[in-house]
Amino acid sequence: MDHATHDTSSQAHDGAAHWTGPGHAHGGASWGMAAKATLHCLTGCAIGEILGMVIGTALLWGNVQTMVLAITLAFVFGYSFTLFAVRRAGLDFKSAVKVALAADTVSIAVMELVDNGIIALTPGAMDAHLSDALFWTALLGGFAVAFVITTPVNKWMIGRGKGHAVVHAYH
Repeated sequence: MDHATHDTSSQAHDGAAHWTGPGHAHGGASWGMAAKATLHCLTGCAIGEILGMVIGTALLWGNVQTMVLAITLAFVFGYSFTLFAVRRAGLDFKSAVKVALAADTVSIAVMELVDNGIIALTPGAMDAHLSDALFWTALLGGFAVAFVITTPVNKWMIGRGKGHAVVHAYH
């Protein structure tokens, strides 16, 4: 086999690509790259979570039902951003789903755990209404803290060829 023509970024057996670009292999992820990946993830999560909170609150649902909807929509929107991007790059649907799951699951889970934990622990935030400053302060403050905590997680994962690193082969 001619190793000079071997494509090291080809898809792995599970359909997810492993990005091994210069400076981004094991241990080489920059803080900027990690922050960009976290911001990408946070955007989808925030859209889903805010939509879920607004729907649950408008329908006068209880805290648990509203939070379940918000977390579910955060995952749906978070995955969707990646899914659409890799589909545009030419990946078939099944492979695109595998890439989105590999790229975003840990990042979204950490973000949602932190963000919803802050909301739950902020006195009065769970009972605040959409018109209350406390509702928005707790929600946006939770997003900010989740970003700060999730960025090092993404840096660590990207540096090991995991998480958002699997998406880079399709950019």
